[in-house]
Amino acid sequence: MEVIKFTETILIDEDAEKVFDFTQDYNNRLKWDTFLKKADLTDGALKAEKGVKAYCVAKNGIGMVTEYVTYNRPKVTAIKMTKGPFMFKSFSGSWTFKKISTKKTEVVFLYSFTLRFPFSLLRTAIKNNLQANVKQRLIDLKHNIENESSDN
Repeated sequence: MEVIKFTETILIDEDAEKVFDFTQDYNNRLKWDTFLKKADLTDGALKAEKGVKAYCVAKNGIGMVTEYVTYNRPKVTAIKMTKGPFMFKSFSGSWTFKKISTKKTEVVFLYSFTLRFPFSLLRTAIKNNLQANVKQRLIDLKHNIENESSDN
């Protein structure tokens, strides 16, 4: 089974700690994450951390349960799918936050997945769709956090 990977990167004019905290606060998630219509931590968890599970539903109605396998504030988080749509045999992702300067952070999303047959026949279309969504999510994150910072 072929592993499909892609990354998207953006520079955000804000410090790494603030960007990390903003993205990992599920009270903020739907403010900036335009790909999702639902984003909740599960099993009574109040904050994201290693071992915590989250349930997210995309605007197209597809839902996925993920578990944080890495949570290293303010540098990186990583998740793996524990339950999701049949099309994915596996799915994982990491978000890296690299401090460039006091008020500049490079954010890198890396996604990796394998597809079940017959979805594997559509690998290029599925990858391109996911990558376009991730790119837009990063643009929306940048606008949201930079506008919030300028309002304060």
